[in-house]
Parts: sequence; C-alpha cells; structure tokens
Amino acid sequence: MAASSNSSLSGSSVSSGCSEPRSQSELPKYAEEYQPPIWKSYLYQLQQEAPRPKRIICPREVENRPKYYGREFHGIISREQADELLGGVEGAYILRESQRQPGCYTLALRFGNQTLNYRLFHDGKHFVGEKRFESIHDLVTDGLITLYIETKAAEYISKMTTNPIYEHIGYATLLREKVSRRLSRSKNEPRKTNVTHEEHTAVEKISSLVRRAALTHNDNHFNYEKTHNFKVHTFRGPHWCEYCANFMWGLIAQGVRCSDCGLNVHKQCSKHVPNDCQPDLKRIKKVYCCDLTTLVKAHNTQRPMVVDICIREIEARGLKSEGLYRVSGFTEHIEDVKMAFDRDGEKADISANVYPDINIITGALKLYFRDLPIPVITYDTYSKFIDAAKISNADERLEAVHEVLMLLPPAHYETLRYLMIHLKKVTMNEKDNFMNAENLGIVFGPTLMRPPEDSTLTTLHDMRYQKLIVQILIENEDVLF
Repeated sequence: MAASSNSSLSGSSVSSGCSEPRSQSELPKYAEEYQPPIWKSYLYQLQQEAPRPKRIICPREVENRPKYYGREFHGIISREQADELLGGVEGAYILRESQRQPGCYTLALRFGNQTLNYRLFHDGKHFVGEKRFESIHDLVTDGLITLYIETKAAEYISKMTTNPIYEHIGYATLLREKVSRRLSRSKNEPRKTNVTHEEHTAVEKISSLVRRAALTHNDNHFNYEKTHNFKVHTFRGPHWCEYCANFMWGLIAQGVRCSDCGLNVHKQCSKHVPNDCQPDLKRIKKVYCCDLTTLVKAHNTQRPMVVDICIREIEARGLKSEGLYRVSGFTEHIEDVKMAFDRDGEKADISANVYPDINIITGALKLYFRDLPIPVITYDTYSKFIDAAKISNADERLEAVHEVLMLLPPAHYETLRYLMIHLKKVTMNEKDNFMNAENLGIVFGPTLMRPPEDSTLTTLHDMRYQKLIVQILIENEDVLF
C-alpha cells in the first residue's frame, strides 16, 4: 500500500481513522455521554506532504540483474554516477551494484537536496533496516515518509509522550461506570440471558482505551499488575496511537499492538504505558500454555480456573486415593481434559461420570503447571528460592523463603498459596494416600519451578532443593502465606 493511496482522504477523515471510537450515534444508549479523545492530525498531514517515490529506469538491459530487482537497477556504477542520474529530483531513486564490493547492492535515494545511499538486502523481502517490504517501491515510499516526518517534526516527536491521553481518562469518566456494570457484573447478580445483538455489537465498538478505563474501576476486577504483550503490527488504513493520540505513520509496522488487550501505540510510546493490561477474552485462544496472569485477568478470577476446578474435584473424591499425584493417569485421557478446558473453559466436565480415575485429574493439573510459559515460581525468583533452600539453619531458611515469596507476582503468589493449602490437606490424609510433604515435594518441585536456562545439568543439581522448597511451603503454609 503506497502513501499515495491515502491522498484521497480529506482533512475531516482524520477524525474517523480505524483506531478511533465510533460516533455517538453508533454507541449504545448507556454510552450516549461518551466523548472521544482529540486525535492529533499534525503527523498525518506531514505524511500526506511527504515526497512520492520516482523510479529512475535504466534505458539499457543490465546483464546479471538480480531477478528480484526491476528496471530501476542500473548495474555497477559509482556514487557520482548515481547522483547524476537522480538529477536532484526529490524522491527519485535507483538501485546499483557497489563498485567496491561486487555482489552488494545499494539504494540511492534523493531526499533533502542530497543523495542518500543505503545498503540493500533481500531474503525474500527487501530491507535496509528492521522493516521488510514486498517491493522496492513500498520500501522507498515508507522511507520517504519516515525521513520527511522525522526531519520536519523531530522535536515534536521527542515530546509526544509528555502529555499522553492514556492517563487522561476524563472523556471516559461518565462511560466508565455504565460500561463496567455491563462488562463485569457482580458474582451475586444473575447474568441476563437476553442480551440484545445491538448491545453486544455496540460494546465491541468501544476502543481498547475506553475498555481499559471501564475495567480499571470495576470493583469485581482482581487488580493484578500485568505488563502489555506488545508486538510489532502493520495497521491497514490510518491509525492513531492510544497513548499519545498522534498518528502512526508509515506503510507497515507503524506501531505495536498488545496481543492480549488490543492496545495500539507507537513503539516509543509502549515504553511509557503502565503495566495495566486488561486482557480481552476474545484474544485468549486457550487455557493451557497461557501466561498465568493473562489468564486470570482475562477471566476476572483470583486463580486459573483449571486450578480451582481440578482441586475442587480432587478434594471431593480423591484425597484418600493411594499415591495421589504420584500415580499417573492415562496420557490420552489427560490430554482430553486439557482439550476440554481449552475448548469449554470453566464449563469443562471433569466429573467422575466422565473421568472416574482421579489420577487423570491430578495429571491434568500437573500438566497445566508444566505448560505455563512462566512457572508458578517464576524465573526471576528461581535462584533466590534455591539459595534459600541451601541455608542450613531452619528458622533462617524459613524467613528467607518468606522474603522470596513476597517477590512473586500477585497472581502467582495467590495460585501457589491455594495449591499449598490443598497439598496440606493431601498430607493430612497420608494414612490412606501415603503422600507426605516430602513425597509431594518430589512430584511438584520440578513442576512448579524451573531454572531460567534450559540446562539438564542445572535441573539435576537443583532437584533436591526444588523438592525441599515445596516441602517447606506445604509444611509451613499457615505461616508463610
């Protein structure tokens, strides 16, 4: 998509870009007082003014021209010859092969009354930096836009993050209370089943920024801090940053999008966004292998549903089962439980009617912990727990473990606390299940904590300390949590 494709947009179209909230008439009646933020058009106007690329075609057929270059390739010529061919025309460009380094290619581009030379690469796509393009034309178009905007608005860009709209949520204050009542109801309030299609689609039209404002003040929401999961994103059509309200310029990779909540911001603005991601359930594809904090915030629960549901089932019918957690269930059935949670969420049926063997449920719970991308005992705290386990004095060791527990993210801490209370109940039935704290430590040590580096040697060396940490947590859960 070339910059010229936006030239048909009038000045008024700045206020109707793809990333902006819809007009009042499109919002449901409970959001009628909503006032959208003022999207800043300066950078958008600069993009419209940027020079357009002008390809200088070689009049002769060039031997050994790479198949992925077109007639803009002029073969082996000097910088001086390239400069002469460009003729001082702003936006003009050619491709040439280096005289000094045959086999290396250069983009010669005219901008700012001078010829700029860039080493050009191709790996299936064309690039001179981080961005990769399908065509040379798109690469040059994007380059001219970036050069023009960064030249004309360098000071403006450097100050974009000083007065963000992100924290200025006055425009959403009236909306917040009304939307929050609909987005997350009280647990004691029955959910209406006759929600109209109009209300449903209207809520979806609210931007991620407004959704964040609504959820921030929702009393039902468990306020775990979570960083945004930003990834470089290519936006189709004009988009504005939801942090600074400025236009996101360029053809591709104009900014980043949080894959968990959908927040769209400039790459430089992403460094200033608070750790207040409110994951959207529509973006969470599965339960297993999902980041723990992301999952609980998306489902608005204290702990992962898998943990609650499995423990409830185990305590209802399995505490006296011999070898509980040590005996393995059938792998195929454990995978079935995993798929049930991924497919049905909290409605997954793991009752005795479906899975009479309790070891299948314990296996599914252990698998959930093993599949976490960040373990319950996080990579950041792993070495500190191992160091604490090495302390010989029991009282000092307990104190050290307690101090490291305080470093865990809140959702991880709460999940670990709940699990240890459950495992304490398991040990209270040791007479029947033959599982004491030490045995459970052997099972759960490597399940709950893994070394940051994927080293078999480190894992083997630390196993006894992993076991000891879990044993200490079980035996002292009433003191430590």
